[in-house]
Order: sequence, then structure tokens, then C-alpha cells
Amino acid sequence: MAIRPFRIEVPQRGLDDLRTRLAMTRWQDQLPGTGWERGVPLDYLKDLAEYWRTGYDWRAHEARLNEIPQFTATIDGQNLHFAHIRSENPSALPLMLLHGWPGTFMMFLDVIEPLSRDFHLVIPSLPGFGFSTPLSGPGWNPARTARAFTQLMAMLGYDRYGVQGGDSGSFVAPEMGKHAPDRVVGVHLNAALTFPIGQEGEMDGLTEEERRRWDTMQNFNDGYLQTQSKRPQTVSYGLHDSPVGQLAWIMEKFKELTDPVEGLPEDSLDRDLMLTDVTIYWLTGTAGSSAQFYYESMSANADWTEAAAASSGASDGDGVSGSGGAGDWGAAVRGTVPTGVLVSKTCDVTIRPWAERDHNIVHWAECDEGGHFFATEQPALFAEDVTTFFAKLR
Repeated sequence: MAIRPFRIEVPQRGLDDLRTRLAMTRWQDQLPGTGWERGVPLDYLKDLAEYWRTGYDWRAHEARLNEIPQFTATIDGQNLHFAHIRSENPSALPLMLLHGWPGTFMMFLDVIEPLSRDFHLVIPSLPGFGFSTPLSGPGWNPARTARAFTQLMAMLGYDRYGVQGGDSGSFVAPEMGKHAPDRVVGVHLNAALTFPIGQEGEMDGLTEEERRRWDTMQNFNDGYLQTQSKRPQTVSYGLHDSPVGQLAWIMEKFKELTDPVEGLPEDSLDRDLMLTDVTIYWLTGTAGSSAQFYYESMSANADWTEAAAASSGASDGDGVSGSGGAGDWGAAVRGTVPTGVLVSKTCDVTIRPWAERDHNIVHWAECDEGGHFFATEQPALFAEDVTTFFAKLR
């Protein structure tokens, strides 16, 4: 369980292999008259892949990442990678930042400087993501991940700390609060999902905006989620063998979940930053192991399974459909740790009454700017909201 220093040092043969595979891509045609509505367009992806092969400099970004103190530790049989940045502020509060898919720990790069004024930062790679590999075996769902991360914070000597999580991290962070409510002083969430549970009157009183979000949730293109949650091994073969396949798989999400939604991904995120994220998935070979998080969450956690069926309008076999199946989701234990929620009004579908049902909400902020990848798209706004929330708890 010793904490070991870590540096990212990718062998040159891995970079040479990437460029060779990109040069040998077998491109397929695109149906005439179609665009992003059917997936990543051919001309866009060709241009991006060529820049990845000839213009993108991994070594420069590797050096930048290595400026951040990084470590590994083995907990519950799993190798865990994390960055650890200590603040010079003597009254700094420890804070863990949790990414989601298709993110990596480096999605928090631009918030390290502003947040480290008030927080000691611990930024792990989720099990099976990036450098938290290899995945030790099945069972790494949000609850087990939360237990490992609370143990990691104890190993670092932190007995009172906050947790921030977005996307997949928004499932892990509340679990940390439930597992260690005496140590987690607060949980801050963004890109959080909330679901109906079949309770009488749960649709009553929803605002027009909340009803729009529920409609968006039901009609969301969740093909990637369904594939990764039900057949992660099968989809991983193509993504692991083809860098262009991995690139398209992730760029579609950057396009779909960034603000402005009608723009290109580059309108919201720096092109090199996105390629650094994709390159980490490629070089670590984690297309399959990161997808296992979806499988574990959907198969072992009735919360997500029942709610996902409801949001897609599916029936649970007892005639309960679009309004939500109760199942174990309805019996979920409500979190007691003070919780703050940051909502992107353009990309998020978080519905406040349902969030308040599941969490002890003491802070709620909705922003016109910023998308699903809030810490990367709007780092100043993200850092300000996180700081404001935890200031209430000091």
C-alpha cells in the first residue's frame, strides 16, 4: 500500500506505432448529404487524424503533465494513479476531483492553479482509466471505487476533505459521502444525472425547463452508453486496434456534450487538449477497461439500470415505463453530506426536485456558459463555484 512516485514515460515505439496506424487507416465512404447527425463526418475526421499524425506533439504535452506531481498506490488489489498538488495555503482543505468518460485526470489541468489557492488537490484516474491500470478484475463499480478513494485519502493523511465529481465521477463522489460521512465535509457535482423513480406526484410541479430536460434525457443518443454497458469487451477490439476508431468514438462525445452544442468541438475545447485526452486512452489501451465502469454500474447497481430503462421509455415487465420504474432506485439511501450542484443550462439534464430527493442539496448553481466538461470548458467559472460551495462548509 505504499505510495510510489510516477512519471508518464511513453516508449517511442508506441508513438511510432500510432503514426503508422494513422497513415494506414482504411477510410470508409460517407453517405452523401449527411453530417454530424449520423456520426463524425469523414472530412472532419480525416483532417483531425492527419493533424494527430503530423502536427500534434505528444512529448510536449507529456512534459506538461509531468510538471504535476503524480503517484500510484495499490488499494484493494488495484493500481491507482493520481496527481497530488499541495496548496501553500496553511488552511487549505483537501479536495478530490473525479473525472468521467471520455475524460481523464488531465481534464482538470486548467483548474489546478485557481483551486490550489484554497485546496490540497488529489486527482485520481478512475480504475481502468488512463494510468490506473491494469484493471484488477470485475466489480469496480461506483461504490467499490468510492471505498478505494476514501482509503487513498486516509493514506495521504487527510481525515477531513471534500469531493468533486462530474459525469461518472458524479456517481462515485456521493458514494464516498455515504461511505465516510464523518470525513467527507461536502460533495460538489456537475453533469449529474437524476431520474424519476415512479413515486406518485414526482412529475407535478416540474418547471418548463425541468420538463424540457426530462424530454432531452429520454431522447438522448445513448448508443455509446448501451454498447459500453452491455458489451464492453466486444466494442473494445475495434477501439483498441484502430486509433481513428478511438478518435471518432471520443470526438463524437466532445461534439455532442460541449457548449455551444451547434458548434464544432474546437469551438469549446482546445484541439491539442482533446487529442491529449484521446492519446492517453490510445497509449494506455484503456478503451475496454474504461468501458467496464459502465457495465459494472448498469449490471450491479439497480439504481442506474431501472432509471436508464425509464429514461429510454422501456418497460420493466410489470407495465412501468416512461414515468420510471421504482425498483431498488426508489429504495436508495439518501445522502446526508452537504451537496452542491453546478448545472450547464445548455448540456446538462439535472432536475432539481429529483436531486434533492437523493442528496442533501445546500447549493445550486445554473450557468448559461459551459457544457458537460465544465472544468475544461469554463475553468474559471468551475473553480469559482467549487470554491464558493466549500466556503459555506468551513
